[in-house]
Amino acid sequence: MPVPLDEPGLRAYLTGRPAYRRTRYLVARHGDAAAVLEVSKESEQPLFSPITAVRLVAAAGETAFVDAPEADTAIPSQLAWAAAEQAPQARCVIVRGRYGHVSFIADPAPVRVTVLEVVPPRPAKLVDQLARVLDLAEDLPPVELVPDLVDLADLAGSRPSGHYLFPCRAGGSGADGFAAGEAGAGGASVSYLDEVPARRPWTLVGCARSRAIHDFFYGDDVDMVDMCPRALASHRLAGRPGPVVTKCCLLEDRVSADGDCVVVPWGATFAQVKEGLQLALLAYGQARNE
Repeated sequence: MPVPLDEPGLRAYLTGRPAYRRTRYLVARHGDAAAVLEVSKESEQPLFSPITAVRLVAAAGETAFVDAPEADTAIPSQLAWAAAEQAPQARCVIVRGRYGHVSFIADPAPVRVTVLEVVPPRPAKLVDQLARVLDLAEDLPPVELVPDLVDLADLAGSRPSGHYLFPCRAGGSGADGFAAGEAGAGGASVSYLDEVPARRPWTLVGCARSRAIHDFFYGDDVDMVDMCPRALASHRLAGRPGPVVTKCCLLEDRVSADGDCVVVPWGATFAQVKEGLQLALLAYGQARNE
């Protein structure tokens, strides 16, 4: 703009000029400086209407303009990511992103959502699903995922044993640190419950569902290390502020919420993952407003 980026100068320059009926915000640039304005119009009925009021949302001294060609500026979480990556000190960040579209984020403060998950497989499935949901979530506020990953080999090692039984071989199960069927780390051997191996004096690294399956096939008592993310979250994250999303295989077709801790099925669809995230954010927002 051909005027300094202060509110009096911008008001004098813009008042009376026509603006599109859907226009609410303007990005003003003068040289390398940029500012964000909110405008009011005489009417929102005709296609264009004169600007009647101008309010400075973010002054040039607190605003940064960045290029992030991979960021979709219609997605709040992607705007927050671009702001954090390229202009973490700015109160307001204007982003020119994918398709050349421009938008801004003021006072970026994404909600930090803790995701408790067990690994392997890697990448952690629930974290990856949530990240992919956020890549398309136009209707959710900015979110920062905070993975809290529990390594199943480390969890097994908390209960020393000569032989471990993991639920399944898929994704490596918990056996990254062990050699399946033979002596591995610490001299332990590994079997997989879904292969229904011959009974041995093993320690089951599993959950309530794994225990029920073990009882069905073997019908005897077994030493067990609980790997259920839901159970781990209940003590591992106790007292930690902010929403939590985790999973449990006892949930087969629904999402469960206990305050701002939300549990999705082990094999959750993307729709269920998004539903869980929405519930966690809703509970968190309600708690903050109480």
